[in-house]
Amino acid sequence: MTNRHDSTDDPSTPRISYLVFRLERRIRAHLDEALARHGITTTEYMALSELRIRDGLSSAQLARIAFVTPQAMSLVIRDLEDRELVRRTPDPSQRRVLRTSLTRKGQNTLRRCDQALDGIEGGMLGDVDIPTRKTLAETLTECARSLRTNAS
Repeated sequence: MTNRHDSTDDPSTPRISYLVFRLERRIRAHLDEALARHGITTTEYMALSELRIRDGLSSAQLARIAFVTPQAMSLVIRDLEDRELVRRTPDPSQRRVLRTSLTRKGQNTLRRCDQALDGIEGGMLGDVDIPTRKTLAETLTECARSLRTNAS
């Protein structure tokens, strides 16, 4: 695979990694603010969203997905459990492992948070047509997959 961006080609053209970083920081600022109105942090939102997709994950699995330490995720999950947004049950085959699931209250909270994210994405992508959005999503997914594969 060739590197299509040589910093000597055009120094006025920002690197894609820099643009992605700037975008992530702006999204994160908007997301933090929007989620705070629902009493949720971005890390909590990531955990709840992942549990909607893959029910029964352990705290350690959620930590890897959210790029936080297992200890930090354990605190996040404990707080979500105290607020009755998730419940934990022992894994039948490994009793020391606790599997986490969304509660109905967690699902409702997640839906409200999703609406906030819909507003952020709507503003960000307002002038971007549907085919370009699809291409962007596919490209970003492939970039993340490549980094995950190449880091191993």
